[in-house]
Amino acid sequence: MTDEKLDPKIHITQLGQRARQASRELLGATTEQKNEALREAANALRNAASDIIEANAQDVESVRGSKPESFIDRLMLDEDRIAGMADALDQIAELPDPVGRRLATFDRPNGLKIERVAVPIGVIGMIYESRPNVGADASALCLKSGNAVILRGGSESRRSTRAIVACMQAGLKKAGLPEDAVQTVRTTAREAVAELLRAVDTVDLVIPRGGRGLVELVRDQAKVPTLLHLDGNCHSYIHEDADLDKAVAIVRNAKLRRTGVCGATESIVIDQAVAERTIPMILDAMPDCEFRGDEASVAIDSRVKPASEEDFDTEFLDAVASIKVVPGLDEGIDFVAQHSSGHTDAIITEQAEAARVFLNSIDSAVVMHNVSTQFSDGGEFGMGAEIGIATGKMHARGPVGLEQLTSFKYLVLGDGQTRP
Repeated sequence: MTDEKLDPKIHITQLGQRARQASRELLGATTEQKNEALREAANALRNAASDIIEANAQDVESVRGSKPESFIDRLMLDEDRIAGMADALDQIAELPDPVGRRLATFDRPNGLKIERVAVPIGVIGMIYESRPNVGADASALCLKSGNAVILRGGSESRRSTRAIVACMQAGLKKAGLPEDAVQTVRTTAREAVAELLRAVDTVDLVIPRGGRGLVELVRDQAKVPTLLHLDGNCHSYIHEDADLDKAVAIVRNAKLRRTGVCGATESIVIDQAVAERTIPMILDAMPDCEFRGDEASVAIDSRVKPASEEDFDTEFLDAVASIKVVPGLDEGIDFVAQHSSGHTDAIITEQAEAARVFLNSIDSAVVMHNVSTQFSDGGEFGMGAEIGIATGKMHARGPVGLEQLTSFKYLVLGDGQTRP
């Protein structure tokens, strides 16, 4: 039977059962085994680079002409990106093992000793869109944190994903760990996603990573618990006391370094006191970016196109940004709070008090001062890699790395106590 003729329900059930068994076996895995698996998988990625690039080229060709260049950029793999994936696996191997950490201890008057210790979550379903490197990052983080993972990448990246998973499984095999700890959904049928979201008997947590449409689908249909990663409508707010040269350099990087990542700035908010100087500076520094602004910004520079109300709530993922001029700090905070997706927002200012007020007032997963929003990334946070940026407020928030992929249990140690 070909992959596309697989029955989605049966296929997901079988994947889940194998993943559940693998997760049980991982409970007994040593840190050394997990690290060996990661390093061997990294070597396999490097050795298979030409095969991965060939598979990826087929994926890219299948969508070229029907998808924007920002999508192609997220999908494309080259030697540098594959080397980056392998290096991330080596970095994760060097990080402390999050499993078995003693989170708290309680000594009770009756002599009981109670410990709260970190344990794996179990089986994680990872649903993501075009970026095939997410499969490597997610697999590595799940493995190091003792979890089995079922990957469901976008249909556009299916060949790349399978090649990456083969490398991860090769690493597991060399380390004597179950290859089923990393699996991929073999069918592109949409029903497979629905089945994964309903697999309450075998899947403990589903993490979606992609656009708003994917995340809302998971949120609305999942019976399995979810860790949501919403879109990145990120803001860079230029306060009246900003160093304008610094601000322009930060905004350029925040918007254009890579337009297709969720940490890219989509909306630039500028204090009225410096708007007339700042807006032309930004447009001069970013000639390849389209700007859509409010009436005030259009009046300052005719290169700014009039924005619609929807533009201020849009994650463009392209060389497009919105501009909003505000009277001052309070209005800037209000605007960001109203339009932010809760991912990452930044203030650019040399005034410490304004920075403090902004950092305390904006309730996003990541809030920054004088830095590009594109630093909102697990690797940049020292996590080795991330499985996504969680924008909710439960369990995990911001970059989801190793510690966020564990739960905990209580160990109660006694010496014959009975409860009266």
